[in-house]
Amino acid sequence: MPPLPGAELVQTPVQLYRYLLRCCKRLPSPAMQQHYRHAVRQSFNSHVDEDDPERIKTIIQRAITDADWILDKYTRKK
Repeated sequence: MPPLPGAELVQTPVQLYRYLLRCCKRLPSPAMQQHYRHAVRQSFNSHVDEDDPERIKTIIQRAITDADWILDKYTRKK
């Protein structure tokens, strides 16, 4: 499954947060959506004080890659 449109435009933590919440809506079950929404919020809160631009860029890239992997895992046709 291709990433949501806009993944290439994510440059700030708030944009990443919103992007990841939109990704959660694509998961198949409400329980799964709730689980990953909670995980996104927890991760956002744990990195809220990050101020190194390179570290932020790395976190954003990794989060998008992980989100794509999770979406592919749970939405792939078998």
